[in-house]
Amino acid sequence: MKTTLRRSQERGHANHGWLDTYHTFSFADYYDPAHMGFRSLRVINQDVIGPGAGFPTHPHRDMEIFSYVLYGALAHKDSMGNGRTLRPGQIQLMSAGRGVTHSEFNPSREEPASLLQIWIRPRQHGLTPSYTEWHPKPEHEQADKVLVISSDGREASATIQQDADVYRISLRAGQATSHEVRSGRGVWFQLIRGKVTVAGQLLSPGDAISTEDSGTLHLEASEDVEGLLFDLGA
Repeated sequence: MKTTLRRSQERGHANHGWLDTYHTFSFADYYDPAHMGFRSLRVINQDVIGPGAGFPTHPHRDMEIFSYVLYGALAHKDSMGNGRTLRPGQIQLMSAGRGVTHSEFNPSREEPASLLQIWIRPRQHGLTPSYTEWHPKPEHEQADKVLVISSDGREASATIQQDADVYRISLRAGQATSHEVRSGRGVWFQLIRGKVTVAGQLLSPGDAISTEDSGTLHLEASEDVEGLLFDLGA
């Protein structure tokens, strides 16, 4: 199986004081024509938001946008009437469709917050905007691979308007799991914390590995691991 590595230190980086952010793909002032996305996956930003800071109300359209909270909390408000505060391990997914506005803030005045902000292109433009969430359940605590986002909402996952399955990977040191890459699909694995060997390559936090070859992708943790695996049909 042929794989491609994307090392953490190769990502774009910007520190705005209130926001310290790393860009896996081209975003804002960071532009790299070799890293414009992977299939329908367009943005993976790893953000640290300072106390009381955040993104004021701004518009989006024709993009599937979700946030995965790493630590702290994230307060979300949007023009569809949703107002939520998300905690670590929780996901909010907003289908911007034909147009929506939203804001995201760190509600703490003392502690920073961190999240992965991810954009995936929808299957078509002009969809009706929608909002969905995924929260971990007690039975997920010991699960090595949990479906958190899918196109059909199966297994109580959040629903996305694209042929995309997203899994949370959680492994203890010494544990292993695998994922079957079906013909015609592509897989991107983004490591959040810990160290894991994937297809013979050792990954550290912030690293990613991808493949478009069918077969079995093996993951073996040498430290406690948390990551997101994207299985993309487009």
